[in-house]
Amino acid sequence: MAGETLGCFNIADLAAKARRRLPRGVWEYLERGVEDETGMDRNRAAFDRLTFRPRVLRKVDEIDTRTTILGKEGALPFAIAPTGAAGIMWYRGDHDLANAAAKAGIPFTISSASTMDVEDFAEIGGRRWFQLYMWENRELSYDVVRRVDAVGCDTLFVTLDLPVPPNREYLAHNGFGMPFGFNHKNVTDVLMHPRWLAGVIGRYMVNGGIPKQANLPKAMKNSVMRGAKPGALFKQDDLDWDGIRRLRDIWKGHFILKGMLHPDDARIALEAGVDGIVVSNHGARSLDHSVAAIDALPDVVAEVGGKMTVFLDSGVRRGSDVVKALALGADAVMVGRATLYGLAAAGEPGVARAIDLLGSEVARTMAMLGLRSVAEIDANALA
Repeated sequence: MAGETLGCFNIADLAAKARRRLPRGVWEYLERGVEDETGMDRNRAAFDRLTFRPRVLRKVDEIDTRTTILGKEGALPFAIAPTGAAGIMWYRGDHDLANAAAKAGIPFTISSASTMDVEDFAEIGGRRWFQLYMWENRELSYDVVRRVDAVGCDTLFVTLDLPVPPNREYLAHNGFGMPFGFNHKNVTDVLMHPRWLAGVIGRYMVNGGIPKQANLPKAMKNSVMRGAKPGALFKQDDLDWDGIRRLRDIWKGHFILKGMLHPDDARIALEAGVDGIVVSNHGARSLDHSVAAIDALPDVVAEVGGKMTVFLDSGVRRGSDVVKALALGADAVMVGRATLYGLAAAGEPGVARAIDLLGSEVARTMAMLGLRSVAEIDANALA
């Protein structure tokens, strides 16, 4: 693996670089959790409690990190998760995330909260998935699902763990939120970050203006600085299993439910004809004091393992975290903040550096454990 180091030698270095470049409010939107913010530390502590028991003399001069995810081979056992506000971290940030993923041979998940229409990703190539939040006007959701299919996305992720808006109190303190805008709480800080102001807001202003909420009919689109028009708000508090079955009927590709932590929900998903689930606590950005995703993983795998694809996300910062998740039964991992740090630090080269770092760490950890292929990773790797 090769590429620009950017002076960054782990994901934490990319995060530090991103923090220096972003205004406080934008950084906090990327980095922080909800309410008392216990969740991020819990996610990390859960990973850190897991330890390895390596084998030696296993001839690890060739390490194969390839794996099959939902029927197609990927270069690495992880994909880029859907992340909102990428277009505020970097000019056309979703494009850079998708492009870096395609070049690395891993899937990229387009977010419903993207400021780019799903059709805009068709020219990038690579494997593209789509993540759906349900709009208040359900017909808008069904329409975008059909559009996603038309442009060649083979997998639909429906995020379930935000039935109501999360309580991110710091956004009120720092003056940043959605709709995004400049005000007396944030304008001084924004002016103190001229690289971001010129490189993101400035470039948008000279290339058509501030981006709009994407994947809506033209008449319903609105600038991210004005907020959603009636009917174009995300609304999921009335979503139930009947609603999921309706989506399953419309969508003929791989169908994944994102944001599950309880094995009973995973069992019901299997009975409903779902192809996979993502064990996730939304990166500690939905319900504070939620169980760490990696702690919830074994029970879910025991309930449905082998009968559907199981992903893990939330808290992944090292390639060793990816290996731990696979050892506990996940089929693959989804990475959110790690690649977003890279984007916010340096655009596409930053995303590429994040992927390269995680991939190198996966391969190194496998070699240290005496594992030559992803297929060999199992619970025996853990102490």
